[in-house]
Amino acid sequence: MAHPYEAKTGLGRIVNEFEETAIALILGMMTIITFINVVLRYGFNTGLIWGLEAVTFLFAWLVLFGVSYAVKVTAHLGVDAVINLFSAPSRRVIALVAATVCIIYAGLVLKGAWDYWAPFAGLDATTGRWFPTGFANSRDQAWYEVVDLPMPDWLRFIEPVMNEGEAYEKLPRFIPYAILPIGMALLLLRFIQAALRLIRGEATSLIVSHEAEDDVRDVQHLNAEK
Repeated sequence: MAHPYEAKTGLGRIVNEFEETAIALILGMMTIITFINVVLRYGFNTGLIWGLEAVTFLFAWLVLFGVSYAVKVTAHLGVDAVINLFSAPSRRVIALVAATVCIIYAGLVLKGAWDYWAPFAGLDATTGRWFPTGFANSRDQAWYEVVDLPMPDWLRFIEPVMNEGEAYEKLPRFIPYAILPIGMALLLLRFIQAALRLIRGEATSLIVSHEAEDDVRDVQHLNAEK
């Protein structure tokens, strides 16, 4: 079953608070926007034009935050029927190999996420097919906007920096798309932390295993205490 996470450094606590606060806010915003849209649609035959797009972006943020969060609390499900056939030292080696593959995968996806997002933020994508070897002079796409979400006035300060002083009519794409590099950076961080736990002997696997059996044991333990 999933295990509680406790940050051991100041930076770790900051990242953890940011991650959990963001997930809570996203869930709340999705619920509020959807509720308002339902009331407006069925009660007043109208609705928030930008509501669907907003919820879609928020759901994407929730998923990408959730991927790294599930790694952090070991909530990802997996099948360990074959792994359990091996001895404990062998299982530890297999887990370390799996962690290494996951770290490489997260690094590759982080590069792809940055390369996709960077032009929308007026930044340069990386060079190199698999791993970044430098930066390429990317075409500035910071003027690209989303379809329906209006540009809030409190974000107008970014227009001189990102859009050469031109006003945005809709929200610039680099803002909702920012979850791509942020989410993948968090995923890479969590996989590195998971690998370190395996090396130190603080964990034996990257995944949840025997979740039902663990729940039964927890209930039996609580009953015994009573």
